[in-house]
Parts: sequence; C-alpha cells; structure tokens
Amino acid sequence: MADLILLNGPPGIGKSTLARMFADRHPGTLNLDIDQVRCLIGGWQEDFQTAGEIVRPVAFSMAVTHLAAGRDVIMPQFLDADDEIASFRSAAEETCSGFREIVIMDTKENSVARFEDRGAGEDVPWHGQIKTIVERGGGSQLLESMYEDLAGGLRKRLAATVIHSTHGAIEETYAKLIYALAPE
Repeated sequence: MADLILLNGPPGIGKSTLARMFADRHPGTLNLDIDQVRCLIGGWQEDFQTAGEIVRPVAFSMAVTHLAAGRDVIMPQFLDADDEIASFRSAAEETCSGFREIVIMDTKENSVARFEDRGAGEDVPWHGQIKTIVERGGGSQLLESMYEDLAGGLRKRLAATVIHSTHGAIEETYAKLIYALAPE
C-alpha cells in the first residue's frame, strides 16, 4: 500500500532536505515540495502567498494521481491548520493509501536560529521570499508563534510522530525518519 507522508515542522527545520533524501533513496517516490511547485506559477515572486493558494489543489491532485498508481508521496510542508492537514489526509483516504504525519522538531530557540541560517550556500529561489514574508510578519516573534501553534496542534493530533532534529545532524535525523516509518 502506498503512503502519503506529511513531513511537517517549523520553517527551516530541514523538511525539504529530508524529503529529497527520502525520494532519492526510495525510487518512484514523489517529493511533493509545494514550494517547488509554487515556483511553476507565473508571478510567484510578486505574490508568493497567492501562488501558494493556487498550487494547493494542484498538489492535492498530484498526490492523488501518484498514490492511485500505488506509489508513495512525501510532502515537506509546514501545516498547522487542521483543515489543511485533513485535506491531504483525504487524498490518502481517496486512494486507500496510508497517511503518516511526521513532525520534525527542535527547541523553539534552535528552530528560530535554524530558519535564520536557512539556505546558507544554497541557491533556492523561494528562500528569500519566505524570509521577506517572515520579516514583514514580525520576524522571530512570528516564527516563535508558528512553532507554538504547531506544538499546540500536536496535542490534538495524537497520530503524528514527532522526531527531534539536531542542527547539522541530517543523517541522524534521516535515520529517525526511517525508523518512524518502519512497519510496527
């Protein structure tokens, strides 16, 4: 049975890196990085958030199509709204696939620092857009609030698996991800 793996966590925690590693090491897996899909929408640089609203249903359709073919989907995306998570869970249900929410976490302070170091030495087009949105929204206070909202939501989503991530220990975090996804 195919699985939709929502790789959730605060911005800059390493979700996209882990999803790339997972897809690279599991041929046939769709790495459904919504930020990458967003960059396919004309004008995404001018209105990053609207482009995100446009691509969510596209991403949903991509997930359904891939899952229906019996292939896994890993989706690195910060989602703290229950309705957004339920939407992607329904993609799995629609295709009789499994749904796993894995949440990558560090301390609040470390998560904020990791966001600020995000993309150092990388040429990722949307990192600058996200940093601008965060700065306009309150900078580190916004990031702290996002962290707290995510952590609070986890108290309601008991099926979510939380993995502690240490900055710079990507292989160790990846090993924890694989362990969390292993059949019981």
